[in-house]
Amino acid sequence: MFIWVLALLILCYFLWNHKEQKITDITNKYVFITGCDSGFGNLAARTFDKKGFRVIAACLTESASTALKAEVSERLHTVVLDVTDPENVKRTAQWVKDLVGEKGLWGLINNAGILGSLAPTDWLTVEDYREPIEVNLFGLINVTLNMLPLVKKAQGRIINVSSVGGRVAIFSGGYGPSKYAVEAFNDNLRRDMKAFGVHVSCIEPGMFKTEISNASKVTEKQLAIWERLSPDIKQQYGNSYIERRRTKLKFNSAFSNTNLFLVIQCMEHALTSLFPKTRYAAGKDAKIFWIPLSYMPAALQDFLVLKHSVELDNPKAV
Repeated sequence: MFIWVLALLILCYFLWNHKEQKITDITNKYVFITGCDSGFGNLAARTFDKKGFRVIAACLTESASTALKAEVSERLHTVVLDVTDPENVKRTAQWVKDLVGEKGLWGLINNAGILGSLAPTDWLTVEDYREPIEVNLFGLINVTLNMLPLVKKAQGRIINVSSVGGRVAIFSGGYGPSKYAVEAFNDNLRRDMKAFGVHVSCIEPGMFKTEISNASKVTEKQLAIWERLSPDIKQQYGNSYIERRRTKLKFNSAFSNTNLFLVIQCMEHALTSLFPKTRYAAGKDAKIFWIPLSYMPAALQDFLVLKHSVELDNPKAV
């Protein structure tokens, strides 16, 4: 019996050390991060700069780029990048290639993303769906394809920031479909890159309070959509629906994660571990509720998701 216990302890020790082994010489490694204007990307850029990485931070606006530059070391480079603009992405990739030289790109963190319009399906247009899909999916794919030769040269890491919304469709709109597709792209990319020694990881944050998930901004968008609806749709949902939806959103927002470092820690492990995980769940709600829920029967998923939605007084097609 003692021998079996000892063998189990040795195995646990080996597995723990295996997990904790890290790369060395990070000061010579370049990391490119998208979506550094605010939220996870901004914090990641500042954190990895302090740790010694050569960070290249892509911001959507010049003002955000300037503000970030004022808070970091001279090692960090910024670039203005719209991930939905193919020519902008191509020019940026060439600039990065000239910058990193023969070292290649150790890390690519695809973080840029937007929520888009979160509203019932029959409130939305194709353009409402297209907006987040262009940024969260096609922007991510385009950046990856253009940076991939540099990552392969360094035998580095690609980290795609998805969401628990890529496991369970929580909100109606383009956000969920975009994140579901990111999960599929991530899995295909991971398998394709194994032969080249490139590790690909996916981070699935739960509900976090960031600039893009600001409850007031989400509410403003919903109010704008409500105003453009036909009288028939408004009648079907009832005049009090939009106000109750706003109240529910504020209530749910109050329980969102505020510690953004939970996501940054996942990024760091994926960047520095000799054996990075294929998927990282960030936030207690992701680990305890959303990820387990994604494995549950559809009936249970529907019950729990609908339980937290706004009910209609008298749903009836007109």
